[in-house]
Amino acid sequence: MLTHVGTQTIETERLILRKFEYTDCDAVFKNWASDEKVQIMYSEPTYRTLEEVNGLLDKYIGNYEREDYYRWAVINKENGECIGQIAYFLVDSKNHFAEIEYCIGADFQCKGYCTEAAKAVIAFGFNKINLHKVQICTKTINTPSKKVIEKCGFTYEGTLRDYFFMSGKYVGRLYFSILREEYESRR
Repeated sequence: MLTHVGTQTIETERLILRKFEYTDCDAVFKNWASDEKVQIMYSEPTYRTLEEVNGLLDKYIGNYEREDYYRWAVINKENGECIGQIAYFLVDSKNHFAEIEYCIGADFQCKGYCTEAAKAVIAFGFNKINLHKVQICTKTINTPSKKVIEKCGFTYEGTLRDYFFMSGKYVGRLYFSILREEYESRR
């Protein structure tokens, strides 16, 4: 049985993972939400105005009242700026698993921030929520994301071929997971 505790602050070596705040709006817009290249890999729309980003934050912040809602702003401790987001966007209480999604701004990619955040959220899922399995997926063309997944110890489960149609061609979707016993054996 899952123990839903809602989004709680998590601190890592270089990051603070916390609930989104409206004061994050400018950084969210600047660092990733307005960047088409980042958003297409994340399968999200590109936000053209601060008002649109504020609407997104309305959605995020409005869901924090739910105990089974888990979405964190990724805050760089060095400057206090929101550089991305990470979430359990799918939580299956009946079957005791959740699926992670993440997005880090282009200027902060390939520096270990995403791996650091993902490892912290995986630990939170197993230790606080009592998950049995954490799963994640990425596009076949998203090499940086595949590296994060590998560093976090996920096991490849399969590919949904031609899942996305992007820029005139089809792209597959790769699925990975880590089970509680695998996570515990690697600690």
